[in-house]
Amino acid sequence: METSTEIRRALNSAEVAQLAAREIIETLEHALTSKPIVNIALTGGTVGILTLAVLAEQPDLSRLDFSRVHFWWGDERYVESNSSDRNANQARAAFFDKVSVSETNIHEFPARDLSGKLSEGKKVFEQDLAKHFGPGTPVFDLTILGMGPDGHIASLFPGHEELSVGEVVVAESNSPKPPSERLSLSFNVLNASVKIIFVVSGLDKSSAVTAVHTDENCELPAAKIQAQGETIWFIDQAAGQEFWSC
Repeated sequence: METSTEIRRALNSAEVAQLAAREIIETLEHALTSKPIVNIALTGGTVGILTLAVLAEQPDLSRLDFSRVHFWWGDERYVESNSSDRNANQARAAFFDKVSVSETNIHEFPARDLSGKLSEGKKVFEQDLAKHFGPGTPVFDLTILGMGPDGHIASLFPGHEELSVGEVVVAESNSPKPPSERLSLSFNVLNASVKIIFVVSGLDKSSAVTAVHTDENCELPAAKIQAQGETIWFIDQAAGQEFWSC
């Protein structure tokens, strides 16, 4: 499989979400023609959740056989199960409450009140992944990612890369962005994805976007992500302002 990276320009966050939603449908539809089960990892964040809300409204969604699609997340804040901070709870409000998907196909990261210590939550999710994907590195057919102003992706932050070495699930106990405790898929797992879609919006992302796409020696986490096949960046005018002018 050949790797490729493409940057697609959007006017604003709404158009990022619209373009990404269309790409998600096309990707899942194509994958379902050749695979009995398709796995997608979702992202949180403002644009990630907006993308899910837009996705839920797409009429073409009816073409997808959701009984064969399994939904996961790239990362999660390790908080109480009913917390509004949880990516999964935000995704339910934006998408799953509006679309018929079996609960057995929705694989949330563990929550603190149900799994206890962060280390235990990590073990629980590693077991869930192994049960579904089998031994070795899980391979997602599609992974959706956002990017922070500091260039972090999922809950993999600059200067914290050592947590990811040799891991499937990363337990982040000292996140520079609250809440401090998080669980995340590792670089190895994210990079094993067949296809990756980035959704990036906002002027505060501009410097990171430029660094990732112009500096060959960029050490930001987002610069270390490359799917096995296509990697597509949907970037709005504000986030790409500095990059477009280079």
